[in-house]
Amino acid sequence: MKIVVDTNIVLDILARREPFFEQSQLVMQFIAEGKADGAITANAITDIYYILHKHLDKDTLKAALRGLMELLEIIAVTEDECLAALDLSINDYEDALLSCCARNWKADYIVTRNVKDFTHSTVKAMTPADFLKSILR
Repeated sequence: MKIVVDTNIVLDILARREPFFEQSQLVMQFIAEGKADGAITANAITDIYYILHKHLDKDTLKAALRGLMELLEIIAVTEDECLAALDLSINDYEDALLSCCARNWKADYIVTRNVKDFTHSTVKAMTPADFLKSILR
């Protein structure tokens, strides 16, 4: 199984955002245990750094990103994905780009809290709760 993790899931974990932390952490644990391959887009790494650099000290943030990059594959964002995202019927360009990257990586799922933003994605989007329910069946 291949899972692309949306930025909001990583932020839930690193910023310990409640009430989302536990379920997001369980998704990452599933990946860490080798039960699925996980990935994140390269541009998500820069977004995470930008958002958290004001809230975490530099060394803590760097260590967190290194750990994230050890756990998840980093999907390159190329010109092809950028162009393809323009043609999707997804209103948020960043979500369209994630969808294209997930498709090209041949992901089974995108795990996100913003499922409604991925209604036109070619890769099924699931909340952490729905993903966890689906694997426990």
